[in-house]
Amino acid sequence: MDLLWIVLGLAAAALGGWPVTSGVLKLARAVEASRPGRDPAHDPAADQVHELHGAPAIPPLPSRPPFPPGPVILRGGLVIGFLERIAVATAVLADEPVAIAYVVAIKGLGRYAELKETPAAAERFIIGTLASMLWAVGIAVAVRVALGRA
Repeated sequence: MDLLWIVLGLAAAALGGWPVTSGVLKLARAVEASRPGRDPAHDPAADQVHELHGAPAIPPLPSRPPFPPGPVILRGGLVIGFLERIAVATAVLADEPVAIAYVVAIKGLGRYAELKETPAAAERFIIGTLASMLWAVGIAVAVRVALGRA
C-alpha cells in the first residue's frame, strides 16, 4: 500500500505541478503587464509557455522579421519541469532533502548561458523553478504524512 501512495504522489507531483507552474507564470506575467510603461508583447520568454491542450497559454507575440533569427529561449522546460518535480519529490520521500540542492545546481548550470543573456528568461526561470519545487515538496510532504513518516 505504501508503494501505491508513493507512485501516486510522484505522479501528482510531476503531472499536477505543470498546470500550477504555468498558472504562476501567467500570474507573474499579468502582474508585470499591469505595470505602466512595460509592453509584455516584447517579452522574449513569453512564447515559451503553452497550455496542456496545445493552445497557447499567452497570446502569441506579433510576427517577427525572419532575419536575424533570435535564439530560442529556455527550450525543453516542460520536460525538465517534470523531471525536476519527480527528483524533488523523490528526495523528500527518501528523506534526502540535500538532493534538492543538486537538482537546483544542475538546472542552474544547464541554463546559465541563456539566463545570463536574457533577464526576462532568468526571471521566468526563478519563478517557474520555485513554483514547481514548492508543488513537488508539498505533494511529497502530504504523502509522507499519509504514510505516517512526517
